[in-house]
Amino acid sequence: MDLARGLAVLGMFTAHLLPITEPFAWTDPATWTAIVQGRSSILFATLAGVSIGLVTGGGTPLVGPAMRTAQWRLVVRAGLLWVLGVLLILTGVPVYVILPAYGLLFLCAVPLTALRARPLLVLAAALAVVMPAVQALLDALPLWETPIGAELSVALGWHYPFTTWIVFVVAGLGVARAGIGRLSVQLWLVAGGGALALVGYGMDAATGADPETEASTFGGAVWTARAHSSGLLEVIGSGGFAIAVLGVCLLLCRTAVRWVVLPLRAVGSMPLTAYTLQLLVWALVAAVVLGDTGDLSGFRELAPLWPLALGTIAFATLWALLVGRGPMEWIVDLITRRVTRPQPAASGQF
Repeated sequence: MDLARGLAVLGMFTAHLLPITEPFAWTDPATWTAIVQGRSSILFATLAGVSIGLVTGGGTPLVGPAMRTAQWRLVVRAGLLWVLGVLLILTGVPVYVILPAYGLLFLCAVPLTALRARPLLVLAAALAVVMPAVQALLDALPLWETPIGAELSVALGWHYPFTTWIVFVVAGLGVARAGIGRLSVQLWLVAGGGALALVGYGMDAATGADPETEASTFGGAVWTARAHSSGLLEVIGSGGFAIAVLGVCLLLCRTAVRWVVLPLRAVGSMPLTAYTLQLLVWALVAAVVLGDTGDLSGFRELAPLWPLALGTIAFATLWALLVGRGPMEWIVDLITRRVTRPQPAASGQF
């Protein structure tokens, strides 16, 4: 899990800090960086679903007071993520901050935490088919062209619309319920995820809408695998890619490779810290050097990817070895537990 999260975090760094040449093509090395576009954040969302599943019982959902406490903690965590996301947006760094959408996705997942693997995976499949069409209708609403719509889009993290991205969270939750520690499940993740990726991307290559059709027609908006389109073929292809990556990471960490990739696992053990620090360092450097936190091309000209990525890996590795839990993760967990601390039973005395 930590290895997959580490890859997702560094993939988002790359998507933020490098100009991406699209579309991705295996035969053209100049486009290989496009593999991180959209897929990194979808992997992040899928892993969120897995994490939610693990904290609510893993293969068997919690019941009774234990489940209610876990669900309430998810609600509080969702609120904290949303607030942190808004604060990061206020830095003016020119990226689509995922945390507001992440918080909303946590809220949407809470009612589903009592379900087992089979209904969750069936629900994920049904949502994957239905929601891209719903999303195309929602995106076409004139609301988004108004000042209120623009503000609402930011508050909802609409670049990662929870209405469609809930598919990835539900799929991850279903995977957690299936028991990701089992070898058979890990093999199925690689095979099933790889098959979905081949179907989604293969159909896009054969019949997917071109950019003009996608922008001008309802069918084109649905029938596409373009990154961040929330189209049906992106949901299938990139969702399958995320599941396959998780399976590969789980299998690799059954071997001695787990020690080779320890620095990446360290980043993945504190994704909120790594993501937040990247944006704060970006804002500070851009403000001091460029005088404008919103100057994306100017910041990219400073070639910040490797310093930020290597600095994050070094920081996370040292912190994990010397301290343990990431600082942002520790703060969020502390607040969550304080807010949801069980009340002592009444003594019956007045």
